[in-house]
Amino acid sequence: MSDPVLDVDEAVFDVVERIPAGRVSTYGAIGRLIGVGPRRVARALSAGGGAVPWYRVVRADGSAAEPVRVRQLELLAAEGVPVRNGRVDVSAVGWPD
Repeated sequence: MSDPVLDVDEAVFDVVERIPAGRVSTYGAIGRLIGVGPRRVARALSAGGGAVPWYRVVRADGSAAEPVRVRQLELLAAEGVPVRNGRVDVSAVGWPD
């Protein structure tokens, strides 16, 4: 019997792996794709998302989560994601379209 918690985590990781370089998604958009809320997506990434491009997931307003903000914005900038005033323009580089 599978563990529903791990199944949700794996679903989150699968979607995050599909976000193309230079693009971002939001916790809410990923949650809608797999049928969970944005906080559940954030919990999966904070607990075990180190093997996927976690930094491509931002808040709905384009801001980064405070504990990882500096590193996240560095990684996004390295991929050419435009960041202005500490926020990504999700309407310009959001995924999925």
